[in-house]
Amino acid sequence: MGTVKHYLQFKDLGREEYDYLFDRSRRIKDMFKSYQQYWPLTDRTLVMIFEKASTRTRLSFEAGMQQLGGSAIYLNTRDSQLGRGEPVEDAAQVISRMSDIVMIRTFEQEIIERFAANSRVPVINGLTNEYHPCQIMADIFTFIEHRGPIQGKTVAWVGDSNNVCNTWLQAAEVLDFNVHVSTPPGYEVEAERAGLYGTDHFEQFADPMDAVKGADLVTTDVWTSMGFEAENEERMRDFADWQVDGEMMRAAGKDAVFMHCLPAHRGEEVSAEVIDGPQSVVWDEAENRLHVQKALMEYLLLGRVGN
Repeated sequence: MGTVKHYLQFKDLGREEYDYLFDRSRRIKDMFKSYQQYWPLTDRTLVMIFEKASTRTRLSFEAGMQQLGGSAIYLNTRDSQLGRGEPVEDAAQVISRMSDIVMIRTFEQEIIERFAANSRVPVINGLTNEYHPCQIMADIFTFIEHRGPIQGKTVAWVGDSNNVCNTWLQAAEVLDFNVHVSTPPGYEVEAERAGLYGTDHFEQFADPMDAVKGADLVTTDVWTSMGFEAENEERMRDFADWQVDGEMMRAAGKDAVFMHCLPAHRGEEVSAEVIDGPQSVVWDEAENRLHVQKALMEYLLLGRVGN
């Protein structure tokens, strides 16, 4: 059995691989838009394992696999032996003998790493507590579509230093751009949890208005991520000054775009004026999950393909 390539966090791939994947994403998206049938993954099976609820992740992977000519099987851990205490290692051995590629949306990053270590086929991180690499791949592809290369640009993250924020920080190191982070006190980035090696591409700001100053992209996420619902009221108070609103966007660069990985709560982390306004690219960003994940699955299964 040769070496299997997995995608468990953003830094699993290098800059040249991302350049290739963004180019493939564009080509695959163009084919989709022009109703061109493209079935490179005929007879391949994707197994999608969900321990956390999802709309966009399930839809984008399931539709994407079907559009590439393959089939997708949905497993909720409530319906499988994984949820009844079967060791992750055993589940990986069995599932990977019956499928060609696996996507997992789960809790600790350690779970997906243990699964991948025992899998014969590529494993993709569909979200863990620590990282959300497919989301940031889609976000960067969306930025490239709207504004060109992201190298040297500044991304402002306003809000909770969660798995999406961690992944932006990794991406900045791989693709050579800068991230300004502003969180309320007590919610700061933990460099170790984010998997950061350096701080050359990352700066923390106490005041969100300073973080967004001159930024090319302003992004945020819900104040209360899955698993933290018990802290909701406390977070509402702590994050009150970290709403991305019109004033904040005006402080950013004049061509700045706004992103949000969704679902969004208007009036909490973002004002309706911003998410529904002219600088928002959230719907393109959501759609692009489909296209980048198709390029990623194609790459993990077939390697680089010709034009």
